[in-house]
Amino acid sequence: MALAIRLQSAGITTTVVEARDKPGGRGYYWDQDGFTFDAGPTVITAPEALRELWELTESDMSKDVDLMQVMPFYRLNWPDGTNFDYSNDEEQLFDEIAKLNPADVAGYQRFLEYSAGVYEEGYVKLGHVPFLDFKSMLKAAPALAKKQAWRSVYSMVSKYIEDERLRQAFSFHTLLVGGSPMKTSAIYALIHKLEKDGGVWWAKGGTNRLIAGMVTHFERLGGTMRVGDAVTQVHTIGTKASEVETASGWKERFDAVASNADIMHSYKDLLSGSKRGGDYAKSLAKKSFSPSLFVVHFGVEGTWPGIPHHMILFGPRYKGLVDDIYKNGVLPQDFSIYLHHPTVTDPSVAPEGMSTFYALVPVAHMGKLPLDWDEVAPQLEKRVLDEVGRRLIPDIHERIVTKFSYTPKDFTQDLSAHMGSAFSLEPVLWQSAYLRGHNRDDVIENFYLVGAGTHPGAGIPGVVGSAKATAGLMLEDLGAKEAV
Repeated sequence: MALAIRLQSAGITTTVVEARDKPGGRGYYWDQDGFTFDAGPTVITAPEALRELWELTESDMSKDVDLMQVMPFYRLNWPDGTNFDYSNDEEQLFDEIAKLNPADVAGYQRFLEYSAGVYEEGYVKLGHVPFLDFKSMLKAAPALAKKQAWRSVYSMVSKYIEDERLRQAFSFHTLLVGGSPMKTSAIYALIHKLEKDGGVWWAKGGTNRLIAGMVTHFERLGGTMRVGDAVTQVHTIGTKASEVETASGWKERFDAVASNADIMHSYKDLLSGSKRGGDYAKSLAKKSFSPSLFVVHFGVEGTWPGIPHHMILFGPRYKGLVDDIYKNGVLPQDFSIYLHHPTVTDPSVAPEGMSTFYALVPVAHMGKLPLDWDEVAPQLEKRVLDEVGRRLIPDIHERIVTKFSYTPKDFTQDLSAHMGSAFSLEPVLWQSAYLRGHNRDDVIENFYLVGAGTHPGAGIPGVVGSAKATAGLMLEDLGAKEAV
């Protein structure tokens, strides 16, 4: 949607083809028994990158989307009952750090300086720039090397922070974009600066209302939405994409095609009629993909003002648990839970006197963990809800009004996600920038990528940044012709 708005704003006649019955891809939602359940993402950061999409045509995003500030950003909770409220209120944050380890206040300040540096290099300078050749990556390499980009986020945090709980507090963010804190490049420490400067936000009514606002703006500009009709083939003639075909039999010719579908699906399936599609799919199959997710959506009786909008319920292990998910491919007995409770900010997403939640647990993708999720889901759902009950809502099972789970199998079926990966290619250094999917294909000269599988990666700032990079290429290539 961000790419479509940019193209349409520049006068390029643009059509968006959406497979699902509602626009938004991963930004999907369900209405069930009066509750609104967002599929995700649920953490909105870098709001200025979103506002820019409206400002291109001197419009005001606030007319279409109502952003509400979330405070604290997250509450982190450990099994021993320790809480840590994380926000950009500096004085309060220093107090929270001092409760766990006074010596780490100074260390945190040094980490913040480091985060600001990688934010400048990795986000401001490179986050919206396409890497189409190796020379462009070599040009960026000295600055990234100076910031020790080869080190992991956890390693860099540990350089400044002594307390293990605080090391977890300042490194867990990579999990929200599909990366292991122990493997993801230290450049991703920029997320801390991104949140500190821009805050953490919620779109009133759910992330789905951000999507709806983008659709409203896109159509206002004259763009066309085609919803509920999956693309089945991108036809090519020589080295050019020529025509898009959908499940309904609809076909149309375009001067350029951009895909925000799963990167493997884009090449292996949508470009299956071309040699390039098969060749690059084989190359992609050798790469490492991010884990999947198991999510329990549930609505409960009662309101819970003591449970903040975002919580991380850490388990008894950190590195060991991450290794089980990313390396060992097992379903561990313990887990960490990201608990999402939007009704504390926005009561409109649940019936009066009730609350909407989801509990998210990272799990290995189906390539590492080929489980029968139809069989496993009910068992894991109970374990997750039991843990939420043990730590926060003692009578949770009696209070639940409605619930359902979303599994790696659903990611595969609903989103054509390779092996059920929730975040596409794993965000490690050797799969970043030029080494990630290119914003414009190397062979099919009018085929473009946007979204998590291309530069710069997953998360709202990442995919909106990819739209800016890709739009720049398309506008340069197209002039005033049609695009999809």
